[in-house]
Amino acid sequence: MKKIFITMFTLILFGSLLAACSSKGGSATNSSGEKLEKVDLKVFISQPRFKKQYETYLDQFVEKQKEEKGRDINIKLEMPNVNQADQLLKTRLASGDSPDVFSLHAVNDIPVYDKAGYLEDLSGEPFIDKLYDTVTPAVTIDDRVLAVPLETLQWGFLYNKDIFAEYNLEVPTTMSEMEEIIKVLEKNEVTPFIRAYKDSYIPQLFLPLVVGASSATTNPDFMDDMNEGKGSFADLKDLFPVMDLVHEHGTDRPFEIGQDQGASDFANGKAAMWVQGAWMAESIVAAKEDFNFGVAALPINDDPNSTLINLSTSTSLAVSKESKVKDVAKDFINYVMDEEDSSALYESLAFNPISDLHTFDLYPWLEDSNSYVEDGRIYQDPTIPSAVKSESEKLFQSYFADDATQEAVIKGLDRAWEQYLKINN
Repeated sequence: MKKIFITMFTLILFGSLLAACSSKGGSATNSSGEKLEKVDLKVFISQPRFKKQYETYLDQFVEKQKEEKGRDINIKLEMPNVNQADQLLKTRLASGDSPDVFSLHAVNDIPVYDKAGYLEDLSGEPFIDKLYDTVTPAVTIDDRVLAVPLETLQWGFLYNKDIFAEYNLEVPTTMSEMEEIIKVLEKNEVTPFIRAYKDSYIPQLFLPLVVGASSATTNPDFMDDMNEGKGSFADLKDLFPVMDLVHEHGTDRPFEIGQDQGASDFANGKAAMWVQGAWMAESIVAAKEDFNFGVAALPINDDPNSTLINLSTSTSLAVSKESKVKDVAKDFINYVMDEEDSSALYESLAFNPISDLHTFDLYPWLEDSNSYVEDGRIYQDPTIPSAVKSESEKLFQSYFADDATQEAVIKGLDRAWEQYLKINN
């Protein structure tokens, strides 16, 4: 009996080893029966609200690679929330645990990440020739293209067209006109503005809006003075009046409301306006499919020449210089500008066209902002150091909560810029 047991055990063990060897030796194949090379690709995109769209596109890329390149790609997608993404990415890069492809802000982040040596040079990649000439400079440093742009922005504030039409309101071109609109709305028991300060980046939006419009018109030396260490936010006279105007005429419980609830509240008519970008369009339309809203320039003073649209390239995708699978990462970067599939991607994200490949019809709110671009009523998004923007998030939240004075905000912003200069000069 013992001998029979040993023999049976040996046969079972031998069979298991054969199965294991067979499993190890086997591999996936494509439709042509070719053996596939297994590759892990780590992708980091800080836009979790577009999770479904990116997952769909990545799945298409996997299938395309399987058939065209003989690769079996395992996508490791990480989509942190916007408030955590910057620090999380920096930690990943500094620790050697770098994603192969990661999102970053073209204007604010590319200079910093390039200086740190994190960005692969993408010059010569096929996607570059497909971009509009006006877009490429935003992702270029010293003639090196360092990312593929995803999101170009034309923004200021959003407004409910139906409410404006109901009370015969015109889009304001000055602060005085905005004040008159507020009076009409409140007289009719309509709240003028959505306030959603739970996500700290939202109060921060006043910073690029006021710095950009002011630098383009009434205070043209501001950015140069700050970068030379001889300026101060005390010189930016238009900052607090517009912040105060919006804050004093907004919805309740602002520190309990984040971007998603804000989008829902705006779509459902809880306020007529929202200082926010069209990047929230997908969330707004998801809350109310037929919602009729537009994009307009935010007045910052009583000079209509200062009422301009912010034009910027923001979310872009870069390849890590430390990636072990750069060929695959670059294939994905180029696939973002794929001749067959790119248009559907950008349309699904509700982003602006940035290439002749993008043949979809513009959404109504993008038509509004495009009218400013066509008329030349724009400024390029100012290159404010990311450390200053991060500091403004905390300071502006504190200011709106009555925990910080204007003087404290100015001092904090000046100090953040000074520290940036010390580190980067």
